[in-house]
Amino acid sequence: MRALHVLSATVALAAAAPAFAQDAATPPDPQTTVGGDSFTIGAGGVFLPDYEGSDDYNFTAAPGAIGSYKGFSFQLAGNRLSVDLIPTPPGPVVDIQAGPIAVVNFNRTNIDNINNRRVRALGELDTAIEVGGYLGIGKTGVLTSPYDKVSFSLSYRTDVNGAHRSDIWQPTINYLTPLSTKAAVAAFASAEHVGGRYARTYFGVTPAQARVSGYSVYTPGAGWKNFNLGLIGTYALTGDLLHGFKLVAGGTYGRLLGEFGDSPVTVSRSQWLGAVGLAYTF
Repeated sequence: MRALHVLSATVALAAAAPAFAQDAATPPDPQTTVGGDSFTIGAGGVFLPDYEGSDDYNFTAAPGAIGSYKGFSFQLAGNRLSVDLIPTPPGPVVDIQAGPIAVVNFNRTNIDNINNRRVRALGELDTAIEVGGYLGIGKTGVLTSPYDKVSFSLSYRTDVNGAHRSDIWQPTINYLTPLSTKAAVAAFASAEHVGGRYARTYFGVTPAQARVSGYSVYTPGAGWKNFNLGLIGTYALTGDLLHGFKLVAGGTYGRLLGEFGDSPVTVSRSQWLGAVGLAYTF
C-alpha cells in the first residue's frame, strides 16, 4: 500500500494518509500562509486499504514533518517528501512553487499484510522509488481572510528502482482556511495519470500469474488511474496553530477509473482512508 498526501505540519500527518494510500498530493501549509519560520513534527494512525483496489482495511502508523525557513519550505508525509525551492514572502501574495518530490511506493510489497488469497498468489512486488518534481501557483487572502490559500500544482514522478519503471503525472488543487487562531481546515482534490508499465505492474495479470491465482490474463494500458478528494482539520490543544500541540484528523475518498477499476485485482473501485494523530509546532 502506498503510503500515501494535513494542515500545518499537522497537515503533513494527514497528508501522510493520502500519500500512503492513494498518493494524493499534500494540502497547503498554514505555516507558509501565515508567514514566519516554523517546524512541526507529528505521528498518528491511518486506516487504509491493504493494497490499492482492496476492500480490506488495516491500521498503520504514519510520521509527518513540515517546516518553513526564510520562505523555503519542506514537507515529509509518511512516504512522501517535497521541497519548495522558491521562497514565499509572508502576506497575501501570489506564491510560485517549484522543487523536487520523492515517493516510496509500498503497494503490494508485503503479501503477509494482504487478506485476499488470490492477490497474495500474484506474488510480492518490489518497492518503487518515484522521484521527480512539481510546479505550482498559490494565492493567499482569497475568500475568507488574509490567511486562506488556494493553490494548483502539477507533479511528475518516475520510478528509478526498477519496480514499475513508469511515469506518474498528478494535478492537484488545494484550499485551506484558518477558522480561528486554534483551528483550520483544508480540502483538496487530485488525480493520477500513469504509464502502461505502472498499469501492468499493479493492475495486470500475466499468464503465469493467471495459472496460480485463478484470475484471467489482464493487460491494462496507460491512462487516468484514479481521483482523490480529501478533507482535513487541525485543532491546537496548547498554544495556537503556530506553536504547541495539535490534534489532526482527516479522510480521503478515492475512486479507481477505467481499466484500473475493471482489473481482476480490484475488488472495490472506492478507496477510503482515515487518519488521526498528534503534532507539535515550534
